[in-house]
Amino acid sequence: MGAASVPGRASVGSASVGGPPVGGTTGSARVGARASVGAGTGSVGARASVARAAVRPNPGLDAPGGPGTPGNGKDKSKAAKRRRRTNILTAAAAVVVILLGAGVVGGTYFFDDVALPPPKSEDQSNVIKYANGAVLANMGEQNRTVVPEEKINKVVEHAVAAAEDKNFYSHHGIDMKGIVRAAWNNFTGGATQGASTITQQYARHAADLKAISINRKLREAVIARKLESQYNKDQIMGMYLNYIDLGEGRYGIEAAAQGYFGKSVTTPAGQKNAITPYEAAVLASIIKQPYPNAAHKGFDPNYNLPAAKERWEYTMKNMLEMGWITPEVYNARKYPAVRKPSATACKTCAANKPVGMILRHVKAELAQMGISEAEFEQGGLTVTTTIDPEVQKAAEEAGSATSKDSPMHGLPKSYQAAVIGIDPNTGRVLGYFGGDNPNGTDYGGYMAGDGSGIVGGQSPGSTFKIYTLAAGLQEDLSFDSIWDSTKLRPNGKPINNAGADPGTICKNKPKNCDLETATIKSYNFPFYWIADTIGRSKVIAAAKAAGIKHMYTDGNKQFPNGKLVDLTKTDKSTWEKLGYFDNEVAFGQYRVVPLEHAEGVATIVSGGVHHNAHFIRQVKRVNPEDGKVEVINAEKTAGTRVFDADKMANLQGVMKKIVQVDNRDLRNGRESIAKSGTWEYNDGKDKHTGSGDCWFVGGIPQLAATVWVGGKNNKVELHDPNSSSRFKDMFGAGVPSRIWRQFLDSVTKALEWKQADFPQRVNTGDPEKFGNGIKPVEPPNPGNCALTLIGLTCDGNGGNNNGGNGPGGPGGGNGGPGGGNNNGGNGPGGGNVTNPFNQETTAGADGGD
Repeated sequence: MGAASVPGRASVGSASVGGPPVGGTTGSARVGARASVGAGTGSVGARASVARAAVRPNPGLDAPGGPGTPGNGKDKSKAAKRRRRTNILTAAAAVVVILLGAGVVGGTYFFDDVALPPPKSEDQSNVIKYANGAVLANMGEQNRTVVPEEKINKVVEHAVAAAEDKNFYSHHGIDMKGIVRAAWNNFTGGATQGASTITQQYARHAADLKAISINRKLREAVIARKLESQYNKDQIMGMYLNYIDLGEGRYGIEAAAQGYFGKSVTTPAGQKNAITPYEAAVLASIIKQPYPNAAHKGFDPNYNLPAAKERWEYTMKNMLEMGWITPEVYNARKYPAVRKPSATACKTCAANKPVGMILRHVKAELAQMGISEAEFEQGGLTVTTTIDPEVQKAAEEAGSATSKDSPMHGLPKSYQAAVIGIDPNTGRVLGYFGGDNPNGTDYGGYMAGDGSGIVGGQSPGSTFKIYTLAAGLQEDLSFDSIWDSTKLRPNGKPINNAGADPGTICKNKPKNCDLETATIKSYNFPFYWIADTIGRSKVIAAAKAAGIKHMYTDGNKQFPNGKLVDLTKTDKSTWEKLGYFDNEVAFGQYRVVPLEHAEGVATIVSGGVHHNAHFIRQVKRVNPEDGKVEVINAEKTAGTRVFDADKMANLQGVMKKIVQVDNRDLRNGRESIAKSGTWEYNDGKDKHTGSGDCWFVGGIPQLAATVWVGGKNNKVELHDPNSSSRFKDMFGAGVPSRIWRQFLDSVTKALEWKQADFPQRVNTGDPEKFGNGIKPVEPPNPGNCALTLIGLTCDGNGGNNNGGNGPGGPGGGNGGPGGGNNNGGNGPGGGNVTNPFNQETTAGADGGD
């Protein structure tokens, strides 16, 4: 609702009862000029202000009843005399009632003592749609769509007048017979009732006069007179048509026309799908009593067709009598077919369904656009979301334990999953599963129920390493760099490596492990030292650039439950403070919001181009002043490159191998990239530290997919019946990866997406620039034997060694330079090496997979 400006263009909806005093003198609007009834009521004209409700306009200009004589002083026209006479009679009726003993009125109830309330800004529903235009939900207290009066087909207005007040266009707003009848009934003890004009009905609504009393009837009459002085007949009809209840939860003439006939009252007469006089008469005939009660079943044709037809005949007859239809139209009348109410009609499509969780994010984004809660409640918005029905269905079926096809089905009820699919090329959230209860905890975005902000998060474990690698690659880090797993932290404690046996790390080479192997096996030690070398703030900055906006500190004396840090409003001066983040950030210790992590994953999938994740594609609203549809927001899908393309191709090349190692190849050999992650569960009572948060993230060029599995409400120790670990611990490469694969396979099948590949890998970085390990010594090349420098040959026969125990090279044995065969001696480094990609890893104190 815009703020009124006086003088000049003003919105009726901007005035309030407690605003400028009645009788104030502002502006020079003509009485018959068009007034705007607020952003939510539709235009009933253009430039009058309710704040001027009792301003005495020149009654000779534009007043209902015809043009008068302009000039100063009293208007002596016949119309003016009739109005003054009516006002006197109204006040006289009040006095009569007072004298007859209706003490409720008091003794000061005269015409000018009753203020004209502002026309109501009628609440409407907001229509929320899927990306394909199908209705996702109707949000709002009432199913109403406000339309400007000037856009309404006149046959509808005439039908309503014929049914409710056929003299509407000739009277001055008051049914004097009704007032007298009410006064008489009050005096004689009869019922306080009597027919009301359309103006009186709207006056009752605008002033919120609900009590059945003679006092209400008289106030209603006075307000009706003032309405007729302030607005012309078309304006009053427009306000009335936008407020009336027409049954089946439909408020306003447009919602009724759409509901009963699937048509709009704004379609001009003569055009296809325009409301016919017969259909208009059906709608008008419902107004008298839209719902059944103990005395009468009402006039809704779906529930009382005989009475509805009888009322319809009455309306049609009055339309003919008043000349609003021709005899030919009347004689050809036939009661039109009315749509039956449907149990599946989309009144609140998202109610009690997982998709309802999305509405929180819609409201949050609307607020970011500047649409206040009050404006949202007023309604009238058409919001097209980014949600694709097929992707949404796949997310729910893969992540919900209620789905028999989900890997979650059959697991303990205390387990919960979240599944998020984002278009990496636009940032559009195509599918979102954050829990089965739309009114419960949002496990995908941890958005508060009212959409007001973030209320939680989960530790990402090793999936956070994608940001550590992005930060390192930007600094010229190489996947060929060598790292030492035995090096202790500055405090003397070892770095846990996903529970792997220290003796088996990196093919039994704990002091010279290359970064690529460490990434695929998800060892933690290189990542700790990368953060230590380049600075943990650069790791956090990379995560922020990718899409992470919030991160929780651990609980400590300063923040017992952890502190939510807004990364968009802070920098390294905060991040490196004592009690905030340490080098463990490099492998996912600190909690993040899954939705924001999904945005960051999408940045990696897109090759380093960041797009803001969003749920809204478009918001439309009908301008109440001119009836034109206006687009409120312009969706921004252009991305910002935050990481070098070649370095991202390098990272993606390694992430392809993770999919292969975890046996998560997609259907038809579709190429994908991924990273698994697990963070510990520790109740402080058991020596065994199990899994508390498990992740699998990555995607295909068309869709970034993020999956989290953890505890519902509280953290629990997660177990996987299919796990080969001793304690049946769940890992990211277990249940989450199965959900991930099912989700992507279902989407690509349903949408028939073509195969798409990631860019070819580009090896970047300097292997010598980073690393703290001992680079392995390569065996000498016989073609470059050093003995040739002193005149000796390198083709000597040193004899065979079939398993000697001497301190030979990596294979053991004592063969000399150029010596014979070595068949597996037991010297240092000798013997068999287990394939590291077939090892089962376990979670430890620092997380992992």
